Amino acid sequence: MSYDLSLLGWTDLRAAELPADTVPGRVARVDRGAAEVIAADGQHQVRYAAHVRRAAAADPVALPSVGDWAALRMLPEGRYELEEVLPRTTAFIRGGVSRDSVGGLSRDSQGQVLAANVDVVFVAEPSMHATDFANLGRIERLVALAWESGGTPVVLITKSDLLERGLDDLLADVRVTVPGVDVHAVSSLHGDGVELVASYLGGSRTAVVLGPSGAGKSTLVNALAGEEVMEIQQVRAADGRGRHTTVHRELILLPGGGLVIDTPGIRRIGLYDIGEGVDRVFSDLETLAEQCKFGDCEHNGEPGCAVLAAVESGELPERRLESWHKLQREAAWMAARTDARLRKELQGKWKSITKEMRRSGRNRP
Repeated sequence: MSYDLSLLGWTDLRAAELPADTVPGRVARVDRGAAEVIAADGQHQVRYAAHVRRAAAADPVALPSVGDWAALRMLPEGRYELEEVLPRTTAFIRGGVSRDSVGGLSRDSQGQVLAANVDVVFVAEPSMHATDFANLGRIERLVALAWESGGTPVVLITKSDLLERGLDDLLADVRVTVPGVDVHAVSSLHGDGVELVASYLGGSRTAVVLGPSGAGKSTLVNALAGEEVMEIQQVRAADGRGRHTTVHRELILLPGGGLVIDTPGIRRIGLYDIGEGVDRVFSDLETLAEQCKFGDCEHNGEPGCAVLAAVESGELPERRLESWHKLQREAAWMAARTDARLRKELQGKWKSITKEMRRSGRNRP
């Protein structure tokens, strides 16, 4: 089967970045040490070149990810090898999540690319749980990382058919949580809102669907595709949750145009290289902060704090301020952790240079 790569997002600008004697392919799925790649002449299972493996070992962000464009080189034995990951236009990266994390903060400062070259980030949250304190915080966190990725976040309140009343109020609460972001209700089983979701795609636009297990991400992908392309399981009648059978990220081509990446459920998602993402999610708080008495106000008890005044008056939900403090602490921790790692790498580099200089000095006549 052959493919028109322009429908997958291939452009003349990307072609200019392609190394000589290679052909392009888009990563549709990643396995250990290998990837399933869609090239013009079909789908191929390809291994990584040695230098790609070395780069990924040093920095996991360099590892090929679903959505990446890759340069493929034909080997003498007649199979492709992944020679290089081409520059990404966008990348959704989460901070490392390890078992020795404390308070949700990972001790690993390295990142993991969940999806690359995506135009839209669909943040899915089931309607029955969307207004829970922790889940609103998850929405804020995912939207912050979506802004940081370079993609456009869109929040989808899924399984809306299971909410008997109060849907409009729920959507209004979520919109307050993510100012400036589109928020829609979706019932994939009944088709409600699916056409609206599809309108964000078309042509060669790519979206990724992120959210917890049981949010109906695979059901939504199947509804967009018009057939069961991702396996799903029945939900429990008691709470509308279901076991998410998706265990890998996968790029799906939609018959009506566009592409979507389905993902496994996310339990924890750490910040990574946060800049303006948090500020955009908390734009309401940032606007209030401009009225604080002190320019470096941390909204933690300082006199003349307009943010605390807004909390006391009910203008700003206290939960919003607590969430902002939590993300700011995590961002500062990650920055310090990253700086420490960079210092260690730099020290190691200079030690190697010093050893080489000493060795060269001893070898001089």
